[in-house]
Order: sequence, then C-alpha cells, then structure tokens
Amino acid sequence: MSGVIVLNTDNTALHTVTVPHAIRMLIRQVAIIEEALEDRQIGPYPVPLVLRLVRYVKTAFLYARTPAWSKRGVLRRDHHTCAYCGERGHTIDHLVPQSRGGRNTWLNTVCACEPCNRRKADRTPAQAGMPLRALPRIPGWREVSTRT
Repeated sequence: MSGVIVLNTDNTALHTVTVPHAIRMLIRQVAIIEEALEDRQIGPYPVPLVLRLVRYVKTAFLYARTPAWSKRGVLRRDHHTCAYCGERGHTIDHLVPQSRGGRNTWLNTVCACEPCNRRKADRTPAQAGMPLRALPRIPGWREVSTRT
C-alpha cells in the first residue's frame, strides 16, 4: 500500500500520508475514516485507505503565487538536462549573463552542463551561437516541490 489518501471536507484530495500518520490523525480527531480495510485493525481502528478531514483546509494560498526561484527548482524544472546539448546538467546558466545585469529569474536561467556553460561564458545564447532546445518557463508548484 502506498499510503492513505486524505480528503478535504469537500472531498477534494489533498495528499497522502503513511498509515501511522493516519492513525495519529484519527486519535487527534482531525479526520474520520471514509474507507478502510475491514478485516485488519490497528488497535481500535481499522486500517484506513481514505480519510476525510473534519474541518475544511484552505489551500488556495499555497498556489496563488508562483514558486520562488531557486537553483534546485531550475534543475528540477529542466529535469537536469542541458538546455543547449541535451546532456545531463548540474549547473545553472543565465541567458542574459549576470555580468550584463541578468538576474536569477525563471525566464533568465536554464540548466546547463559544465562544458556548455563554459563555452557560452558571459555571452547570450545568440552571441555564442548556441540555440536553446526549449525556452525557459515559470514552473508550477508540483514541478519544483520537494514532496513529489
């Protein structure tokens, strides 16, 4: 079993938790069992498959803004693939170099491998003759989240 599904009071899925975490939620009375394995028990509780929260949890604030820029986020967004050659990348390259005023933003940074990053140096991709394989974009929360 991969986990216990936790539903909001409006029956929208929020996330999954482990069985021990689900039992703690039941003990604290923050959730009730929606679906369980009837033939298996943990103490007085049947082993839960789906829980529903007792109180509504607002989640819109989590997704209202775009994720903050981070090197780790850029690497995840680009799947650790160099934007220039397609090899495995471990560094961040600025399309408009920092020496020319380029900033750490989602649309100005891409994942790059060491050789491509050195070859491009402090030039733009057009000046270096290195076209991008894909344009940078602002990722969604799920792409850069550490809980995926």
